[in-house]
Amino acid sequence: MKIVDWLRPGIKVKRWILLGLMGILFITFGVLEFVNRRFYSIYYISFYLFLMISGLFILYISVVQGMRSIIALVNKGYLNVSLDSRKLENLIYEKRLLVKGPKIVAIGGGTGLSTMLRGLKYYTSNITAVVTVADDGGGSGDLRDDLGILPPGDIRNCILALADTEPLMEDLLQYRFQEGRLKNQSFGNLFLAAMDGISNNFEEAVQKMSSVLAVTGRVVPVTLENIVLKARLKNGNIVEGESNIPLAAIESGSGIDRVFIEPRSAKAVKEAVDAIREADAIILGPGSLYTSVIPNLLIKDIINSINKSDAIKLYVSNIMTQRGETDGYSVADHVEAIFRHSSGKIIDYAVVNAGRIGEDLEKKYHDKHSQVVKNDEEDLKRLNVDIIEGDFVKISNGLVRHNSEKLASILVETIMEKKLLFDRKKIIEYFYLSERLKQNKIDRE
Repeated sequence: MKIVDWLRPGIKVKRWILLGLMGILFITFGVLEFVNRRFYSIYYISFYLFLMISGLFILYISVVQGMRSIIALVNKGYLNVSLDSRKLENLIYEKRLLVKGPKIVAIGGGTGLSTMLRGLKYYTSNITAVVTVADDGGGSGDLRDDLGILPPGDIRNCILALADTEPLMEDLLQYRFQEGRLKNQSFGNLFLAAMDGISNNFEEAVQKMSSVLAVTGRVVPVTLENIVLKARLKNGNIVEGESNIPLAAIESGSGIDRVFIEPRSAKAVKEAVDAIREADAIILGPGSLYTSVIPNLLIKDIINSINKSDAIKLYVSNIMTQRGETDGYSVADHVEAIFRHSSGKIIDYAVVNAGRIGEDLEKKYHDKHSQVVKNDEEDLKRLNVDIIEGDFVKISNGLVRHNSEKLASILVETIMEKKLLFDRKKIIEYFYLSERLKQNKIDRE
């Protein structure tokens, strides 16, 4: 272990090492003086006994507090100790800085949000994922109907994205039963449902599951109320149910005009509101526009907190349009829909993909009535939204997804340059993140 590594700021161990050295110095000096002197008096003996006892006390305090500092990191999940872990001092330094990292609130749902979280957790542990609970389809919908719990699917994906677990554990929690009454049901959903059964409410169940899986940051449902998502199509028809909305839009050939929730007076979870108020950055998306992102903004407490927040506000646009929701939409169309449902400008920057997906894959998506979301910079300027471009394309199992590492890098860069740079209290974190971004770019190359 290099001594210079312990001299870096943010570790909070150096002070106890120095205090321990001072205690040893007191003890050594007291013993040597006591042994070498030939003349003894009651005052002399009392002084050097006091010196030695003080040294022992100081040494005891330094050892106890130093161990507590390290144990606190382990207990909170900020430090993972194992035989194949990196050097202890590097782990302490990194985790301490992650704790001090930018406070980021990510709002949305679906696979898009969890993909983004996988990249962000390597830059800060101050992440709060605010997840929609309007899902009523698939295994989540079945559990919602059978057990009366909030839909666990999107929350499960976000917990796993932020978790520090072995690949086998993630495979287990994502496993879907193939036969019987549990067919198509995810084991992770059942795990969360069981946790709900031994908890006072669904929020507590999410916290307990996060604790078991050593989650970096927090995952909170946007509300604990049993909300139902509805949509008014452009032809005037009203559709009820998150899973029914895109299907009805496709069948009627009429796009979505507006979505709303019942009850409209649903209250937000307090942790979500508090996190938004304290955030350095608020990120919307990526994910289904009308069924994953916007439903969160229909909670009055959430949108009011966003409007009042001084955080930098970003929207991560989808790479492809979604049939039944955003057919033919450009980036500006996505942003306008968000503004229309939030009654104001709540986006400062739109993070847009500028990479290509290849002609064969583009044709495959075109056959399914989906296309690359157009980057209309002029329309975004008209909306007073700045644009941030990057190549975020990642092809996974023949599907277009965001590259979590590249997306997280550009989000962190933006937060650094637009927020942290102007906060003198976070200058250490700024330089740390700069070095980490450089290292990540080198690793990718």
